[in-house]
Amino acid sequence: MAELSVVVHGPNVQDHLTELLDSLAAHPLPDAEVIVAAVGGWARETAERHTPDGGAIDVVPLPDGTGDAAARAAGAARASGRWLHFVHAKDGLPAGTPRMVAERVAELPGEVDVLLVDHVRSTWHTSGLPSPDGPLLARAGRADVPLDDCSPLLRLTPLLGTRVLRTDFWRAHEARLTTDDEPYAALAALLLADRIACLPHIAYEDRRLRPASLPPATPEQRYGLVERYESLLDLTRDRRTAHTVLYDLMVRDCLRTFARGGMEEEVAREFFRRASQAALRRRPEGHRRPGGLEGVRRSLLEEGAYAKYRAFQAVNRTRRTAKSAVRARKRQVGVRLRDHQYRRALGRPVNPHLAVFAAYWNRGVACNPAAIAAKLSELAPQIHAVWVVTEENAALLPTGTDHVVPGSRRYWEVLATAKYLVNNVNFENAVVKRPDAIHVQTHHGTPLKRMGIDQMAFPAAAQGLDFKALLERIDRWDFSVSANSHTTRMWERAYPSRYVSLDHGYPRNDVYYTAGAGDIRTVRDRLGIAPGRRAVLYAPTHRDYEAGWTPRLDLAALADRLGDDTVLLVRGHYFYGGAASPLTNLRRTGRIIDVSSYDPVEELCLAADVLVTDYSSIMFDYANLDRPIVIHADDWETYRTTRGVYFDLMAEAPGPVARTQQELTEILTTDAWRDESAAKTRAVFRRRFCEYDDGRAAERVVRRVFLGQDERDLPPVLPIEERTPAPTPQEATA
Repeated sequence: MAELSVVVHGPNVQDHLTELLDSLAAHPLPDAEVIVAAVGGWARETAERHTPDGGAIDVVPLPDGTGDAAARAAGAARASGRWLHFVHAKDGLPAGTPRMVAERVAELPGEVDVLLVDHVRSTWHTSGLPSPDGPLLARAGRADVPLDDCSPLLRLTPLLGTRVLRTDFWRAHEARLTTDDEPYAALAALLLADRIACLPHIAYEDRRLRPASLPPATPEQRYGLVERYESLLDLTRDRRTAHTVLYDLMVRDCLRTFARGGMEEEVAREFFRRASQAALRRRPEGHRRPGGLEGVRRSLLEEGAYAKYRAFQAVNRTRRTAKSAVRARKRQVGVRLRDHQYRRALGRPVNPHLAVFAAYWNRGVACNPAAIAAKLSELAPQIHAVWVVTEENAALLPTGTDHVVPGSRRYWEVLATAKYLVNNVNFENAVVKRPDAIHVQTHHGTPLKRMGIDQMAFPAAAQGLDFKALLERIDRWDFSVSANSHTTRMWERAYPSRYVSLDHGYPRNDVYYTAGAGDIRTVRDRLGIAPGRRAVLYAPTHRDYEAGWTPRLDLAALADRLGDDTVLLVRGHYFYGGAASPLTNLRRTGRIIDVSSYDPVEELCLAADVLVTDYSSIMFDYANLDRPIVIHADDWETYRTTRGVYFDLMAEAPGPVARTQQELTEILTTDAWRDESAAKTRAVFRRRFCEYDDGRAAERVVRRVFLGQDERDLPPVLPIEERTPAPTPQEATA
């Protein structure tokens, strides 16, 4: 019996089936079979051309007009694999996908029914765009869980191709899952599954056809959206969290469908009526509407106020059109309007109980600001925290996180009136420093590379930087957080201004002293790292002289050399988060895991037995754990010349240095990564760069900045020889 059956189904739309079968034929896999449920003559002929000997692909010919559900069922009936991966004929599979999926399902326990995978999106004019699903899948990790423990997974794009189904599970629920409504089948598969596992890697390509090339939607298809969610909500009785998530998805999708238009008046009115009834009938008890315009839309929908909603749309449309016209005539009008709103807010008193937090250019709750905010809620709960987060990242925020989207009216109001502004990068240039507001710059690493105005002499690093504006932003700082005296001196040099240096340690590193064995076991279970296996975290940094990220190691070869007892956790730099990972086509087993989207990175460090990096500041943080660090520096001279550095890492490394992959492999396959020499080198590095990190950095920052305590009254920094780092994975899993 094959481990995996890839069931390709549907007509050969716009000849995309040819591309799909070409890619499958180019990478045959002994442990996977390919079934083509070919709808129509063209699809059948295309499939048969790929099986000249009749063995590579099993073709199930189906007449023209056969629906997707019937084609899937016909293909599944022919399949002999333990798992089924349904792939529509218009879509694609990245090279190596069947192997990667087959290897993953082979290691899953029998009670897992569904494996979730990530995907890329392509259209008629773009290709390989990353999906929004990566962070959710990465956060879920590789451990198998019941859906009720991970209801946010219902927010994943509802594509059946990103759900690999256990064959017995499919057959048990085939009647319910055999439907032409693919999003229904994709969501129902999760709701019906006993346990779910994730593979946070790209294993599917969703190809969207040009709408103008497709038949227009019928009224029944429009109404089917409401019926879909009503049927799905029937599956969530007595499952409050899943019901709430699905309800929000239903209302969101109904409003979006209605807003897009394209419906005749009679159809639109009936769609709105049905959506309104469903929104009222299915609303969870105690459910609160969101604020702002979205709240108004939901209120009108629940009221069934069709005429009012149309008027509301017309007003918004008129306002948008007017704004667009104004921007087209003179873009500065919008800037002046924003300035007017902001300056009006600046005229209001500063709110001593309001703090604004941001991290990594508004990516979410992370890094030093996150650790400070957590400690603030404990020591000063009277101070309300608001996070600045981009619209696309807002859905990933922890439940209950108050936030504002950059550019919104409330965004400017909180920036204008907050007593405290905390960021690990700078707030935008337009932010005004009020005399009675306090700006805290937490930074996000210990500097090896040149920073700030020190980049002026290095064109590759300085490209696009406005140093005058940078200095103006620095002048807003009241406090600058530092992890060691080296950092304090470098910040004073790179960011010259009158701020006060808080030599209290990096709050994000507190967890390296406060985490216990249970925390480490939980993270390793989430990542799918079995007890006793060595986890190597490979975390390279960004190069200014490279346009994108190309792994500098042959990771598959490295994993093979390290053997089955080692898991390789690979984390690309966050600068490349908006692009499809270069690891997409890498041959993966349970020994290579792409953790580029996994947050927080501190959990990855806790899970790892050893860190392999090049010039990333993660080495300074990881050193707090007093675990082995290996430097892979194949381009040190180029990096040092193009970026500039503050010290010679080759002479002051935290552990053994490899200049080639062969040398790195030798270090990791012998005891050189953890021998006495490596420990001595690490001890010197740790004493220098973990100077202020002792597990109480966040407390010191909160007491000094938010509670106004004198520095002499703060908890003293514990001498390094008296600190106890978190247990090693070996200790935690013993």
